[in-house]
Amino acid sequence: MINRLSTGKSWYKCFRYEEGRDKPGDVRNVMLVVASLIASVTFQAGVNPPGGVWQDNSSGHVAGRAIYAYQSEVYYVFLIANTLALSASILVIISLTYRFPFHLEIVIATISMIVTYSSAIFAVTPDESVRFRYVIAAASVPYILQIFIQLFNMVFKNNEKPESENSEKVVLNY
Repeated sequence: MINRLSTGKSWYKCFRYEEGRDKPGDVRNVMLVVASLIASVTFQAGVNPPGGVWQDNSSGHVAGRAIYAYQSEVYYVFLIANTLALSASILVIISLTYRFPFHLEIVIATISMIVTYSSAIFAVTPDESVRFRYVIAAASVPYILQIFIQLFNMVFKNNEKPESENSEKVVLNY
C-alpha cells in the first residue's frame, strides 16, 4: 500500500534558513514581523484576559477582575507564560532594530508597552491569586539570558585561537 500523505522528503527543509541563500535583511524583516505578532497577541491577552472580567461585585468576586484568575493555578501558568513571551518578543524587537533610525523611540515605546501591560495585569488580577515577584522574574528571564550569552561570548571569544590556527571548523545546523 502506498502512503499518499508522505513524499519521503521533509517539506519544511525548503523553508529553513540557509546562510548563502537568505539575505540578512529579509531574515531580520521576517523576525520583526513574527516578534511583533507575538508581542501584539500576548499584550492583548494580558490586557483582556481569557474569559473576560467580572462585571459586578457579587458572589465573592470583584468587578473588573479576571474571571480566569479564580482558577489560580492555571491563571498563574497563563500569566507567567504570557509575560515571558511578551518580554522575549520585545527583546527581539529591540535587538533587531538596534542602530535603526528612531531606535530610542522604539525603546521608549516598548518600555511604555511593558508598563501598560504591567498595570493592566495588576488591575485585573486579584491580589491573592498570584505572586507578582514570579511574574516580574518571568519578564526578566530573556534579558538575563541575553546578558549571560553576551558574557559567555566575550569570555570565550578572548580565549579562542585565531581561525587559521584551528585544525577543524565546527558547523552547527539547526
